[in-house]
Amino acid sequence: MIRYEGTLFRPPSEAESLILQATIGCSYNECTFCAMYRGKRFRVRKLDELEREIEWARENLGPVTKVFLADGDALIAKPSFLGALLERLRAAFGELRRVSCYASPQALAIRSVDEMRQLRELGLGLYYLGVESGDDVTLTKLAKGVDAAEMIRVARKANEAGVKLSTMILLGAGGRARSLEHARASARVINAIDPRYVSALVMTPVEGTPLFEQAERGEVDELTPLELARELREFVAGLELSGSVFRSNHASNYLAVNGTLPRHKDELLRALDTVLAHPEHAPFRPDWARGL
Repeated sequence: MIRYEGTLFRPPSEAESLILQATIGCSYNECTFCAMYRGKRFRVRKLDELEREIEWARENLGPVTKVFLADGDALIAKPSFLGALLERLRAAFGELRRVSCYASPQALAIRSVDEMRQLRELGLGLYYLGVESGDDVTLTKLAKGVDAAEMIRVARKANEAGVKLSTMILLGAGGRARSLEHARASARVINAIDPRYVSALVMTPVEGTPLFEQAERGEVDELTPLELARELREFVAGLELSGSVFRSNHASNYLAVNGTLPRHKDELLRALDTVLAHPEHAPFRPDWARGL
């Protein structure tokens, strides 16, 4: 059987994927807002353990077309390990179309373009990158470990390697004081990266994180749904992308909008303008229906 250690996390778009814990936890694990791997000590799993799980999946599951490599930072593992794992996945699943993983900016910094290209040729073709913000003040507050310029630099390495990027920003991360700066700077960084996918989530204090402790002390501005819609509008207005799928339909969002940019940009802005002009009729998701 497939063995999972602790709580398992995956992007919403990997709901139908086979999930393998290639690594346990997150090698960085310092972001103030993230509770996903606080209780785990980071390590890379043994290849022979994963081989047994792949064999079990081959014998017991239907066709496997997508695989997601958990936990939070599989790309930090040695390329030789990842390459061997990808070769075993390709041998086991003839219909495999895609392998993906989370990628921290720290992992992207240490992986060379050639290493990422070789892994892409073996099937690892999509990275989920939490950009969170393009505003350096906000990134420092979030303890992201990089500034906006470094985020752009390492993300472009993945682009050069031919890997698709799915990027995420956190609405509300700058608080009220830096809401516009956060939105505009985030758009500038996303434009510079020009990823295949862009998602906007809402920053939510989660118990067990420094952010939650700050919120308990009254040090965190949690924006209202209308303020978040205004910030989202500013972010979308600043996006100039060559061809990206945009979503704000994560469970944390109050307002779900989606489209392809630049084709649907005007349509998205009109929808957000309607919300801002008539908030009493806006389809905001109630708090009880939100989650992570």
